[in-house]
Amino acid sequence: MVGSMTPSLVAIFLLGFSSLATAANFNQVYQWNELDFEWPSEESRAQALKNETFKLENIYPRYMAVYGTRIFLSTYHSYANPVSLVSLPMSSAFSASPKLTPVPSWDMHGKEGDCDKIERAKGIDVDSVGRLWLLDMGCLKCNIIKLWTIDLANNDQTKLVHQFPFHSLMHDLVVDETANETFVYISRGGLFYEEQIVVFSLERNESWIVQTPGIKVFCIALSPLKNQEPRQLYLGEWSSSYLHSINSVAVLREGTGTANTEKIGTLTAHPYRILVENNGNMLAAFFSVNYISSWNTSQSFAEKRFHEVDVLNSGKSFTFALDQNGTLWMTVFDAVREPKYRLLKAAVGEQSLQATPELHVATAASGGVQSRILMNSSLFFVFLLALF
Repeated sequence: MVGSMTPSLVAIFLLGFSSLATAANFNQVYQWNELDFEWPSEESRAQALKNETFKLENIYPRYMAVYGTRIFLSTYHSYANPVSLVSLPMSSAFSASPKLTPVPSWDMHGKEGDCDKIERAKGIDVDSVGRLWLLDMGCLKCNIIKLWTIDLANNDQTKLVHQFPFHSLMHDLVVDETANETFVYISRGGLFYEEQIVVFSLERNESWIVQTPGIKVFCIALSPLKNQEPRQLYLGEWSSSYLHSINSVAVLREGTGTANTEKIGTLTAHPYRILVENNGNMLAAFFSVNYISSWNTSQSFAEKRFHEVDVLNSGKSFTFALDQNGTLWMTVFDAVREPKYRLLKAAVGEQSLQATPELHVATAASGGVQSRILMNSSLFFVFLLALF
């Protein structure tokens, strides 16, 4: 591929991959060689290790939200990971990186088949009044998917707000607050027929399905509030690099059976996490590549390199979230090398992510250059990763 490029394009290509370019100045907050929990006692931890209901290598960050002085992570849930929703402090008075604190408590995390507890945390989001919204995929024994709220401003009081009348692959969620009603939009796309957005109304205590024909939705992001403009919902697909949008969420709020979608463009890889910050800049993380991209949604589609690290050996290397002060928090996961886990932060504030000179250093010429793939990301491999 390099042999067919012009000299200028080769220079841009090499510069983009030899320098670990970034559009923000990230500082490392913590690093870990292994993640562990704050256990009730050493005896309980030793027993969990002995009976193999806990394995250190089975804790992987998946989704992130930030509120107050805490960072919240949902982690990959398995039989050897007893807790799938945890928190970290933004800063620690100790030199050692902190352990993960179960949220809201150990008692709320159940074993396989504890249907009235948190079983398998997936997408999370925090609303304006400090409620953490949690999508709980449950298990096959219970055969229900649950939606929880955790009142972070009121001693983490937890409420099961809804049980969905089906069991299927659901992934990520975003909260949409209006003057009179709070909605939650949830991606539902999978190996079979699901091409849908699931909508929940808090005030009505009802959920319904909106079809997205031809699009198995995996990751979603909501545009910011701008005067009287309708909010858009951005959609990343289950099994492709296409990026789509629903140009007005009104169709979702009204419970219309089918949403009209628009294809925005093709990303350089298959996304599993997208986020739109207050200025309308989208960040996207991808399966099996070592960078995050950005796009200014107020302009024509043009994917830019936002942050790149050295070679990573993991399927889902990043997760990220913005806090209320304009700080971007991000975890970086490397399945092979140490430190395996890092927590980074960068002040992005009101500055446009597209405005920094470093961003354009790693941007290939128009038409784009596909980035190196770090591991075998065949379609089957992507499907397996998505199940996590």
